[in-house]
Amino acid sequence: MTDRSNGYEAIADRFVAARSAIGSDVVRDWAATLPAGAAIVDIGCGSGWPVATTLTAAGHRVAGIDPSPTLLAAFRRALPHADAACEAVEDSRFFDRRFDAAVAIGLLFLLPEPAQAALIARVGQVLKPGGRFLFGAPRIACTWRDTLTGRTSRSLGETAYRGLLADAGLHLSANYRDNGGNDYGMAVAGQGGDAYDRTVS
Repeated sequence: MTDRSNGYEAIADRFVAARSAIGSDVVRDWAATLPAGAAIVDIGCGSGWPVATTLTAAGHRVAGIDPSPTLLAAFRRALPHADAACEAVEDSRFFDRRFDAAVAIGLLFLLPEPAQAALIARVGQVLKPGGRFLFGAPRIACTWRDTLTGRTSRSLGETAYRGLLADAGLHLSANYRDNGGNDYGMAVAGQGGDAYDRTVS
């Protein structure tokens, strides 16, 4: 049977133990740009901490999807009132809905290139006009070995992501870097604008 969790179900307990709060400031800063009480889909939500919990603390409504049963169970414990589904991004029923925003942190680069493109296209379909998408991926094209699963991770790089976002009706409007040196992109549905850099420390 194919592992839809990209190796994370097997190391779920280690992943939860190793998860840090790095990046919370980026999520909190992004959350402040959203309308009050925004409906957000957290794609690859993991245990819910710190991304979904930060968004919920900011007053937003988060729905989480993750293919790892162990991580999804942890998400439900952390956010018992949130809608959640143990589903893979490739065929989640959540993509039949509409959201004010979407977030995918620690996920995109785990997927093969065609699956990354498909995910971005699906985000473009679920976002309302003016909706926002926050994702994590290095700005340069590169590959590396995931320290927990040993699998290959792959960033397509900013230029490629900008093109895929444009194809999906999204426009890259900002780049962030957290105090751990991780890169994030923020895109907006149906709006143009040049990217700018912002470092959160």
